[in-house]
Amino acid sequence: MPEHEPDDRPRDRPPDRSRAQDPRTGRDAARTRMQHQNQWVEQQLRVAMERGEFDNLPGAGKPIEGLGTEHDPDWWLKKLIERERITGVLPEALQLRKDDLELAALLDRQPNETHVRRELESFNARVVRARMQLQGGPPVITKTRDVEAEVAAWHERRRAHGHR
Repeated sequence: MPEHEPDDRPRDRPPDRSRAQDPRTGRDAARTRMQHQNQWVEQQLRVAMERGEFDNLPGAGKPIEGLGTEHDPDWWLKKLIERERITGVLPEALQLRKDDLELAALLDRQPNETHVRRELESFNARVVRARMQLQGGPPVITKTRDVEAEVAAWHERRRAHGHR
């Protein structure tokens, strides 16, 4: 570059080659690449459709669930959690509240008293551990359960449903 023409580009950055000209056509090389990429993608889609790879997909012919309702930026995350049945992502204090509400149903699924006691002891240990953590977050308001009272309630529910 002649000395009388200033070079405005920073010295630490390489020249911008995205606007380089394709020597064969004289056109913008980046635009040409994108055009060819789009054509390639369209061709791949056509071939896949002809092979039937998009036939019988889940939800085919049905309206898209949730379309037209209010916008939720976290919709994809909620769907992932629901679809993959992901648990344990709540702060421990909130997870304990949820587990406390579902504890009776969990106990009712246990085959015997030993398993019921094991679940109750595990739940109580989690409550105590959460109370001792100093990491902040929502307060732990969940109470430990009286194991003997819960076992007696479990036996009563089983009797009421005809189990021995």
